[in-house]
Amino acid sequence: MARLRAAQREMTRTLLLDAGLDLFVSKGYATTTVDDIATAAGTTRVTFYAYFPSKVEVVKALLAERLNALLARVPSAERGSTENELVAVVEDGSPERIRSWLATTSERWDAIRPYTTTAHAAAAVDPEIRTLLDEWLDEAIGDIRDGLDRAERFPATTRHFRSVLAITELDHVARQWQPDRWGVARDEMLDVLAESWVASIGRRR
Repeated sequence: MARLRAAQREMTRTLLLDAGLDLFVSKGYATTTVDDIATAAGTTRVTFYAYFPSKVEVVKALLAERLNALLARVPSAERGSTENELVAVVEDGSPERIRSWLATTSERWDAIRPYTTTAHAAAAVDPEIRTLLDEWLDEAIGDIRDGLDRAERFPATTRHFRSVLAITELDHVARQWQPDRWGVARDEMLDVLAESWVASIGRRR
């Protein structure tokens, strides 16, 4: 019986997260209410609050639990999370390795876009989410910085800034690019993006 109740609780929580994400994407974070989420999940406002104190907490859970999993980010003692493969790719710094990692990552863009779009939309109206999103992006920036530090590539004073440029560029392209948008097909987009990454954080031949 205890296992059944635990499974039912987990199912309800999943339904609330699913409903929240769908509504944040279709209706917008600012105009989505707790009642909207509860109704879409087939439950009540009271039940919603038994799982989440606010819709802010729904966004937090979507990022921490689902987006990090999609991006293979794991808990880190130094900061909230890390993607070990990204650190290794940057440490290597070869054009081939960078291009390959970007290509693999781009295959997940459709899956991650609802989460990153929601996070950016929520951050525009909610300071708590703005702080959370900045911290999350800082974790990815830290991965690149770690790779550059391990490789001892570029002056130490420029490594963090180079990392900021690379992640800011990747985040924007991942959220905005669609096939043939900006007049560039996928392979060409990846070639140019990889060229930019190699120039800013990669190992030059």
